[in-house]
Amino acid sequence: FRGGRSVAASGVVNDPFTYYMGTTGGGLWKTTDAGHHWSNISDGFFTTGSVGAVSVSESDPNVVYCGMGEHAPRGVMTSYGDGVYKSTDAGKTWKKTGLEKTRHISRIVIHPKNPDIVFVAADGALYGPTEDRGIYKSLNGGKSWDRVLFVNDLTGCSELSMDMNNPQILYAAMWEHQRKPWKVISGGAGSGLYKSRDGGETWEKIHAGLPEDLGKMSIAVSRSNSDNVYALIESDSDKEQGGLFVSNNGGAEWTKISSDHRLVMRSWYYIEIFVDPQDEHTVYVLNAPALRSIDGGKTWERITGTHGDFHDLWINPNDPKNMVIAN
Repeated sequence: FRGGRSVAASGVVNDPFTYYMGTTGGGLWKTTDAGHHWSNISDGFFTTGSVGAVSVSESDPNVVYCGMGEHAPRGVMTSYGDGVYKSTDAGKTWKKTGLEKTRHISRIVIHPKNPDIVFVAADGALYGPTEDRGIYKSLNGGKSWDRVLFVNDLTGCSELSMDMNNPQILYAAMWEHQRKPWKVISGGAGSGLYKSRDGGETWEKIHAGLPEDLGKMSIAVSRSNSDNVYALIESDSDKEQGGLFVSNNGGAEWTKISSDHRLVMRSWYYIEIFVDPQDEHTVYVLNAPALRSIDGGKTWERITGTHGDFHDLWINPNDPKNMVIAN
């Protein structure tokens, strides 16, 4: 009855009752009783209502970052966003911390031990070229930002994943895209997978074994084995080239592990992948169905029980059976 859809959700480490839900038109919501009751916590603070990402610090649960603007470019977008908001009191109050022109934010990643170090993955504006895309980094809790990866004015960051065992290492999926009145442009020269070994200061392409034509992509590094990285890839010109790829050497080389079409259908709206933090072989892919593999992506089973259209998943790193899913 709350209406609309959610593309962002997060739980809180060591608190199985508290969760945050970012909606695409109604702002940010919070529950402290495991979902029985929800309260809006953004009214009066946020000046737009479409949330693209929400992230809670693992080291300090009072610190919450919220990135505005839903990131799946469907035809009935609610509105663009107006940057990043931050709370230091678990959502009671909020302050805007910049990046107003990013328009649509797909992910916020916080350093596991220092909540002042934070990365923002910005898809950017949907309907035209803009310089305000890419990956931004702050070392002072959002007081100032540096853009650390920019490809071109049509390419944003659709996913960002940090190696929690070595936070200097990050993986990014960059996506060239535009939403036209009559079609979605997905892919182009700017699309690619990137890796940083120095906290986002420099980036290298990691394409060995991937298709030449790259559309929307998602990437996730395993927390239990940092060498194991998964990438979900749309290949627009040849549907058979897309699917799930895995690297066993930190992205240096990739091997296709599954061509199951359920993983990449309606890719502009989905393409989301998550790895169990304690089992490198258990992988979740979100699409119209929610899918789980327990053999490293070779075979898949459907997770049922809720409405379809799955967009985000948070898995408790200390208890992988504790999750919150957004649809």
